[in-house]
Amino acid sequence: MPDSSTPYRGRFAPSPTGPLHLGSLIAALASYLDARAQQGSWLVRIDDLDPPREEPGAAAGILQSLRCHALHWDEDILYQSQRSLPYQKVLDTLQAKGLLFACDCTRTQLDANGNCGGDCCRRQTDITDPAALRAHLPKGSVIRFTDQLQGQQTLASGQPINDFVVRRKDGLDAYQLAVVVDDAAQGINHVVRGSDLLDTTVKQVFLQQQLGYPTPVYCHLPVITNSQGQKFSKQTHARPLDDDVAAGNLRLALSFLGQPDPLPGLLQPAEILTFATTHWQRDRIPARAAIDAATIGVT
Repeated sequence: MPDSSTPYRGRFAPSPTGPLHLGSLIAALASYLDARAQQGSWLVRIDDLDPPREEPGAAAGILQSLRCHALHWDEDILYQSQRSLPYQKVLDTLQAKGLLFACDCTRTQLDANGNCGGDCCRRQTDITDPAALRAHLPKGSVIRFTDQLQGQQTLASGQPINDFVVRRKDGLDAYQLAVVVDDAAQGINHVVRGSDLLDTTVKQVFLQQQLGYPTPVYCHLPVITNSQGQKFSKQTHARPLDDDVAAGNLRLALSFLGQPDPLPGLLQPAEILTFATTHWQRDRIPARAAIDAATIGVT
């Protein structure tokens, strides 16, 4: 837990799989306002670890959308695709601690929670590439953290998620590893993001503890869902943000977050953000996992 006297450092880390949509704007805006309201720094990191899923030009488009919404970041942007050496060093450390094992399971062999289903731990000498690297919670492990919105979270060894991938079969570094290494490298001590990532946080806390990294303060927001209860995403055909109506987008996002309505005369994104920063109240965000878009008039 960060010391209360330590300057606030937050971040927004989108994957360049397509343009920003309202759901991603909500996460970006909440993390921005939480940082600015506490006179902190707000960084942007591009999670470009998965080239097969990335859309050409998406990273540049995301940054342009943030600018149009007056969400201006501090410091240089970090691109995870350029961070393979630090990730490898951390993998070597985890390997030396005996926390990793090779897994050659196919998708059909994994259990319902994505754990290794082929008893790979016991047959390490027989496994050849291609194989993933997985981190395993030692027997008796209990990992806990308290989320600012969603409350106490706990994972014990033997529970549904007992191991997780840190390097994929195709040789690409996995999200769980990269986010932990980069949050530590950038001194991130507050993470505001969607509740769809809540289950991953316990795994990240486990890695932080094993590596001697500080654990940030976490705040997992409700995600916005469509009429079928699906989270807004590229896969569920969420509409891209229209940067030409940035002020209206920000008002919608603030309404979703339960924040005071900006004054009607505030027409520019920067003006709206100044008002929203001054009036930011994290405890007004609904402590729920998901909220239907219809509640703010989005269909």
